[in-house]
Amino acid sequence: MAIKLGFVVSEFNRDITYMMEVEGKEHAAFLGAEVTECVYVPGAYDIPLAIKRMLDKGAVDAVVSIGCVIEGATQHDEIVLQHASRKIIDLSLEYGKPVALGISGPGMTRLEAHERIDYAKRAVESAVKMVRRADV
Repeated sequence: MAIKLGFVVSEFNRDITYMMEVEGKEHAAFLGAEVTECVYVPGAYDIPLAIKRMLDKGAVDAVVSIGCVIEGATQHDEIVLQHASRKIIDLSLEYGKPVALGISGPGMTRLEAHERIDYAKRAVESAVKMVRRADV
């Protein structure tokens, strides 16, 4: 039976997260996994709540977060990613299911963000490996 993945995708910097989503879905299919649910949220900061709601339903084996946090004039990018990633880890531990971090940043330019589109593929691979290694 195929591993069921949920994707939570940030719409902020959508030109980049769209490409991340496409590559992530293609890589999931390559690995024999199926993206059965995809939820869109305004930004990376909103990802944890959507993950929690998805895990509450219990219909997926793992969740992949997809987002892109580009550096601005302040340290906002660092704060957003630090807090979102901490909550993502907490949800993985709370539910006992893999929740992979596919959010690029902080501290990167838009050009660097384009160069890191493959973060989504890495997150999909991590989620699939963790489901397959359920004894870990």
